[in-house]
Amino acid sequence: MALRQCAIYGKGGIGKSTTTQNLVAALAEAGKKVLIVGCDPKADSTRLILHSKAQTTVMHLAAQAGSVEDLELEDVLATGYGGVKCVESGGPEPGVGCAGRGVITAINFLEEEGAYEEDLDFVFYDVLGDVVCGGFAMPIRENKAQEIYIVCSGEMMAMYAANNISKGILKYAKTGQVRLAGLICNSRKTDREDELIMALAAKLGTQMIHFVPRDNVVQHAEIRRMTVIEYDPKAKQADEYRALAQKVISNTKFVIPNPLTMDELEQLLMDFGIMEAEDTSIIGKTAAEETTACAA
Repeated sequence: MALRQCAIYGKGGIGKSTTTQNLVAALAEAGKKVLIVGCDPKADSTRLILHSKAQTTVMHLAAQAGSVEDLELEDVLATGYGGVKCVESGGPEPGVGCAGRGVITAINFLEEEGAYEEDLDFVFYDVLGDVVCGGFAMPIRENKAQEIYIVCSGEMMAMYAANNISKGILKYAKTGQVRLAGLICNSRKTDREDELIMALAAKLGTQMIHFVPRDNVVQHAEIRRMTVIEYDPKAKQADEYRALAQKVISNTKFVIPNPLTMDELEQLLMDFGIMEAEDTSIIGKTAAEETTACAA
């Protein structure tokens, strides 16, 4: 099969890195050859695959060597569970310089050194937060990744971020091959969450490719720096990641999204009973105050 380059975006803290690594572990278990490129200065995109606190980053190695030109491909590549190859772009210390430069430097280096010419099936870019500007937009801005998966939940800000990222995809889809490949709902157990995300996906013109239920085995595995697939392969949650992997393998629905306006997004939440219809009388009221008002 031709190499498929995928990027994972989503609201900060939504579980992108955890979801990506568990998905990749399931792909590896299914016999796929995968490279993860961590696009986050925290360098936490590969820790579960490598059983490591943090992989040494391209930017750190380049600083030690004098420049990125002084590095070899084997210097930055590490191999973990299932033969998954791992690279972390890295970046400057917090508050110093542009972290996006690390992403640009790392991806250019990997391309120039032939990292993608190996017998790979997938490359996954795990991208910091919901930032779609500067270096963090590089996987979509310069057609590095053609498939964008957005991790979200039924929480309003997670949906807002998914919609915002869709706006970025729309912008770059006009001049390139980048497409929205689907929403991955990483459940937060909100009301009617699966229905809500399916409805959001339909509005965007895409699909909810999988609903990942919340399960404490994920945290148990993370404490041991492992994916669920490796830590407890018989767990129900491991089967959820396997199902997600199979859906990604067979996915052919790559679309140019139709982002919602803020009013449309709020209306969607109202339709599912998550927000009250516009009523200024409820603004700023606590749950106790609302209960007292209802009793009266």
